[in-house]
Amino acid sequence: MFDFAKARDHMVESQIRTSDVTEPAILRAFRTTPREKFVPKAKSALAYGDSHIKMDEGRIMLRPRDFAKLIDAAEIRSSDIVLDIACARGYSTAIMAKLADTVVGLETSDEAVDKATDLLNQTDISNAAVVKGELKAGASEHGPFNVIFVNGAVTEIPKAWISQLADKGRLVCIVQNGPMGRGTVYTKSGDLVGERVVFDASAPLLPGFEREAAFVF
Repeated sequence: MFDFAKARDHMVESQIRTSDVTEPAILRAFRTTPREKFVPKAKSALAYGDSHIKMDEGRIMLRPRDFAKLIDAAEIRSSDIVLDIACARGYSTAIMAKLADTVVGLETSDEAVDKATDLLNQTDISNAAVVKGELKAGASEHGPFNVIFVNGAVTEIPKAWISQLADKGRLVCIVQNGPMGRGTVYTKSGDLVGERVVFDASAPLLPGFEREAAFVF
């Protein structure tokens, strides 16, 4: 039988710690969250590999290294309220729930919401909820948010996301306009938004976030 616990420890040691993510609370969250339970059963053996995993409805589970570096860059505090955009089956929600006060996962279908909710309940996550809505619209009724996390690459940041950040809030995502993207942190201060590139990364674009092709004469 495949030893998922051993694979989980190996993931932390060989993919996350070696990528300069060493915050104890983050490492503990990864060690104690069964990643294999949040992927389709047929892909459970791939859960701890160094690659993105294709999920339902055009979603992905970010590879451990990229996901952990984004979490680290978000600087999530125990008092924070987090919005987890395109949370798929809820793995990212579960990880951040172990770091934050409250996490709101956002998905676009009742089926996805129900599946993620069930898995979070199975893993004893009590400070997170998954809601239905359009990804680009965010979840303003549950904000403002100290952190907004995006599961997948985008070509640009919707204004609605920025408007839902609290003062000093951080939005973390992979911005991709070509073959290589960048893990990026946007920080809101009053009416200003700062941008900081943290690392190079490549990920599939979220459906609906592709850049529109320019008309050529």
